[in-house]
Amino acid sequence: MATLKEILTRRPVAATIRLTVPAGGARPAPPVGPALGKYRLNLMAFCKDFTARTQKYKADTPMAVTITAFKDNTFEFTVKSPSVTWYLKKSAGIESESGRPGHVVASTLSLKHIYEIAKVKQSDPYCQYMPLESICKSIIGTANNMGIKVVKELD
Repeated sequence: MATLKEILTRRPVAATIRLTVPAGGARPAPPVGPALGKYRLNLMAFCKDFTARTQKYKADTPMAVTITAFKDNTFEFTVKSPSVTWYLKKSAGIESESGRPGHVVASTLSLKHIYEIAKVKQSDPYCQYMPLESICKSIIGTANNMGIKVVKELD
């Protein structure tokens, strides 16, 4: 339960904006510009902060961003690591998943690949308290749905 002080100091939220922006590539052009400009947010401040937070990632890595815009034209944002499907495609070296998962195998990955992806995803805010084993099981399920076969070791 929130304390009285927290309730009184809360800023009214104007909107929650979800975008996918390439790492280190936030520019005032679409899709960032129109989405933030609509709420009169400081585009350059967002671009600088986003670039600073995502500099450890390779350029053009798609990053999910959730921006909370407040009515006083200020904002806060959280950056999540790329999606599991993006990591699986990169690890497997494929452009797209199987058209018939369960029937046609698009590629094969080892458990080591799954473990590495899980270690990265564990740093996300919604996964930080999940056991690594649970994250791995979830990634294996996603891989199966994409037509990627997971084996103990690659031959």
